[in-house]
Amino acid sequence: MVQEEVNNDGADEQMLGADDNDKLAGKRDEVKFIKGGDQNGDAKIDIGNVNGKAFTGMTKEELMKYANDPFWIRLRWIFFVGFWLIWLGMLVGAVFIIVQTPKCAAPEPLPWYKRGILAKFSNFDATTDNVEIVKQIKASGVIYEMPAELTYNVRDPDVEEKIKNIVNHYKDTEAHVILDITPNYVPKTSRLLKDAMDDDAKRSAFVWIEKPEVPNNWLSLVNGSAWAEVKPNNYVLSQFGDGLYDLHMNDTIVKKELSHVLKHLIELGVKGIRLKNTKFFILSKQIEDERPAENTKYDLTQYGFWTHTQTTFQEGLGDVLYEYLSVIKNISADAFLSVADDVIRPEVYRTASGDMGIDVPLYGKFVKSLSSPKDKDLRSELTNVMREAGNHTWLQWNVEDADANTEVDASATVLFLSLLPGTPVVPVGKEVYGNLSDTISKQIEQSRMSPSYMHGDFAMLPVDPLVAYTRQRIKSGNPGFLVVFNPTEINQKANVTHPSLPEKMTVVAISDNYNITNVAAKNKIATEDLEVSAFATIILTYVPVKTE
Repeated sequence: MVQEEVNNDGADEQMLGADDNDKLAGKRDEVKFIKGGDQNGDAKIDIGNVNGKAFTGMTKEELMKYANDPFWIRLRWIFFVGFWLIWLGMLVGAVFIIVQTPKCAAPEPLPWYKRGILAKFSNFDATTDNVEIVKQIKASGVIYEMPAELTYNVRDPDVEEKIKNIVNHYKDTEAHVILDITPNYVPKTSRLLKDAMDDDAKRSAFVWIEKPEVPNNWLSLVNGSAWAEVKPNNYVLSQFGDGLYDLHMNDTIVKKELSHVLKHLIELGVKGIRLKNTKFFILSKQIEDERPAENTKYDLTQYGFWTHTQTTFQEGLGDVLYEYLSVIKNISADAFLSVADDVIRPEVYRTASGDMGIDVPLYGKFVKSLSSPKDKDLRSELTNVMREAGNHTWLQWNVEDADANTEVDASATVLFLSLLPGTPVVPVGKEVYGNLSDTISKQIEQSRMSPSYMHGDFAMLPVDPLVAYTRQRIKSGNPGFLVVFNPTEINQKANVTHPSLPEKMTVVAISDNYNITNVAAKNKIATEDLEVSAFATIILTYVPVKTE
């Protein structure tokens, strides 16, 4: 396309006079376009001299002419004062932000059922003596066992009165009441069984089989067949003895009934509930025969002859227990639901999502090994227990498992357990517990309330033949704890070496059988000189050494 020629008949020239043309001519000489060497068409512009003179700044002499000019003096002061006002404002703002910024919240203390010792009584009746013992040992909870036949009768006036009496005994103490209940079977006088006898639709609450002969080879834990004929050709599972009938714990009727029991107990002031026989919870209606365990000690008429894979640790146990746990937590976040027997297989007690279906499970026979340490690898056993239960799982340490006929003093057992991640459950009035001194009880209470115990790390130390662990929270002002137990019959040098341990530590508590004379509570002791008495326990505290 050809560009059209524009003819303005000299209009451009006519708009400019002669003088203007001269000026433009001069300016044309001042601006030069220099083609760059790059291929992208860049160009440099050289303005040259303005009016024939190169631009230069003012000289010092010229500037000094204005040094005392009122305008410039005032302007300098304005900038000077403005700078310091802005600086001061930033300083005040920084201080205000620091002061007003919320401080990091301190870690919440452990719930009461994890903080202190739990004292277990063998009866179902609180007394004034019970209360005094609980005060002495600084227990945070007291456990009473409810007779099995009363579990689903908690609304009966007599049963209610019993429970209220126990709760009222501890109203003026810091101890909370925990009840052990047996929810997996009912007696023949139970309303649930009567309803099932009268109404076919309510028989789903039991493992109820209509058959002309005994359904299978399941055996009772007591004696003989596990099946009871409640009507002609009607058999109900009865694993726990004559007149006691197993409930189907996954059934809607049972879930509703047990939920009502749990709610009512919390309303009566009970703060914790431990379930018995959870490994025997029946969750499936499958009734396949048991297989022999190939144990030659028994014959086929004895319970130990069979594997009992059909009647114990059924699939889905963790999820069912979690439903009951949710019932408790929805009523009171401060309450808890746990078990009264060793779970044996902790993986079965986990939900489908991997969470534990209960609070503070009771797991492992470590306490028994601790009280009878001969030929035991306590360090490996404790490590395995913590790993299998889950590294962040808080356990119940059942002191009742301890062997009473042993050289290990009861105080040594309780002291060693006291700072493990878990809660010691001590049977009151039994020889295995002994009589802890007020001093030891107080030290246990104070140590368990420390941040290093409640939120610190747990680590085993290699100090064979001794067993030792630390509880430590790496934060300024938080002392750590070292607990050492001697499982041998002679005094042993500790030989404790760890980067976080200082040269000296302070003794917190020693077991009653500690017989090294220069070791006493509150004494300083050199780490390299630490010696532990036979079958004794020592707890020391220290300020952790910071490592790069």
